[in-house]
Amino acid sequence: MTSKDIARRRVANQFVTGIKGASPSSVVSSMGAIQAQDYLSSLWAIGLRVSGCIRAYIEQAIADRHIIRTWALRGTLHFVAPHDVRWMLKHLAPRVLSVAARRHRELELDDAVFTRSAKIFKRALDGGKALTRPEMMELLERARITTACQRGYHILWKLALNGLLCCGPRKGKQPTFVLLDEWLPPGRSQSREAAIGDFALRYFTSHGPATIDDFAWWIGMKKSDATAVVASIASQLSTFATFKKRYWFKSSASLTRNGAHDLHLLPSFDEILLGYSDRTDALCPAHAQYIVPGTNGMFMPVIVQAGRVVGTWNRTLTKNSASLISKPFATFSQRELKLFSAAAKRHVEFLGVKSVRD
Repeated sequence: MTSKDIARRRVANQFVTGIKGASPSSVVSSMGAIQAQDYLSSLWAIGLRVSGCIRAYIEQAIADRHIIRTWALRGTLHFVAPHDVRWMLKHLAPRVLSVAARRHRELELDDAVFTRSAKIFKRALDGGKALTRPEMMELLERARITTACQRGYHILWKLALNGLLCCGPRKGKQPTFVLLDEWLPPGRSQSREAAIGDFALRYFTSHGPATIDDFAWWIGMKKSDATAVVASIASQLSTFATFKKRYWFKSSASLTRNGAHDLHLLPSFDEILLGYSDRTDALCPAHAQYIVPGTNGMFMPVIVQAGRVVGTWNRTLTKNSASLISKPFATFSQRELKLFSAAAKRHVEFLGVKSVRD
């Protein structure tokens, strides 16, 4: 396969082109996880992969607890399936927390502080209550636990990775936090080998073709451990090698010519880029500066055509309209301008606003 072939296959396997997912929950489960630190962007990341989906469908899936938003992979907020939450916390969180231990010492966050904070939150949230982040911070401050210098964030983060908290439904424009054991009753337990093996299979099915390095980075494992996981499921995957890398995948998407060159508007932090440690199959290195300006870790929304990033876009929302602006790397042809307008219309339908000005 060429780099173009890899890029086309990825957008098909990720439900961007071709066959769409049946529901928000099925897309999240099939893909394993969808990055979600930018809440509104993550709703579109799911919505563009479900036929006819609007924002309200995804927020209902969150309220119905069909998808869960929490710090799952690499200590970063993701949407994950309910049946994945607890094994992720058990088997993946310890490595993340060990890396953060030095930062916690710098912030003077020790076991005593975390234990006190956990008791405060447990008492305040018990009985199905949900509190916003400012309300959670106020609880800590009242108990004379300072939240300055990101201490409050790290307390929430660690207690979520410890399995006490997860994100609940939105309250206005604010995310809320709830007790995980109340929000999501315990499910069946799985061994580490079975859980991660199944997860790896889902990753290479939805994100493939991908390398072991890609998978190791995405899930947050040592490469040696990731190599052993892939070896355990190798009989269920196909593989090929380029002169530099070996890719793994599972054939699941129909790569017809229909829609192969359609243009798609993907949100910031989309899995098309964030799902891989090496993004060169989808993004020309010369254009990386436009996707992460200043290399500050903040990813721009991208325009993708035939699996390759061809530009960025942004939007301005008012009460009843959305203005979408394209910023292609090369001047769009008349056909590409029409494709952008069609993609913008789809996004506006998802938002539920009445008009668009491009």
